[in-house]
Amino acid sequence: MLMRTDPFREIDRLAQQVFTSARPAGMQMDAYREADDFVVHFDLPGIDPESIDLDVERHVLNVRAERRSPAPEGAEMIAAERPTGTFSRQLFLGDTLDTERIDASYEAGVLTLRIPVAEQAKPRKIQISGSGGGRRQISG
Repeated sequence: MLMRTDPFREIDRLAQQVFTSARPAGMQMDAYREADDFVVHFDLPGIDPESIDLDVERHVLNVRAERRSPAPEGAEMIAAERPTGTFSRQLFLGDTLDTERIDASYEAGVLTLRIPVAEQAKPRKIQISGSGGGRRQISG
């Protein structure tokens, strides 16, 4: 078996484990508005969908997920480069989003949330009557 030696690799690996296991790791995301929905994609490869926890409290969306090591208990790890543990992210949602109707799906390692824009935040027409007897519309 061919092995490349790097005297500092083990030290780097141990330091990374110490500094990342003490706090929840972040998860990468993309967010955009599409028509009347705010869409968020979180990268969560290798996560069991049952370990994903979503909750909203006072317009703060909390996302937590856990990835466990795939190696069985007592197995000798040869390489452990993929992060394990708890991942979390908080999003502050504005009053313009309807947090009662969030739709969540998980496919191919990507958690997708669709958050509708609240009805009161959508543009609407307002009728104005004038002294000339005519009515006209103004977009609001």
